[in-house]
Amino acid sequence: MVGGLHGASKHYFCGYCMTWMFTRPEGIDWFVNLRPTMLDDHAWFAPFIETWTSEKLPWAATAAVHSYETLPSFEEYEPLIADYAGIQG
Repeated sequence: MVGGLHGASKHYFCGYCMTWMFTRPEGIDWFVNLRPTMLDDHAWFAPFIETWTSEKLPWAATAAVHSYETLPSFEEYEPLIADYAGIQG
């Protein structure tokens, strides 16, 4: 199920419980913003990027390598992907 039709990105939800599972930004076909905490087994996941920290609760913290008050600029995505590939490699 697709939602989030108020903007350029499309949010995809579980058809059963309507939980937001992932997002595909318009115009960036190779990028998917997955919410791994919604998967049955999320133990393998370690946060790499956190966004919209300007809106987070004061006590909310992650171990994300990169942190942004809103979203990274478009120019920052390629270096972020290279950094992530280096960590995973």
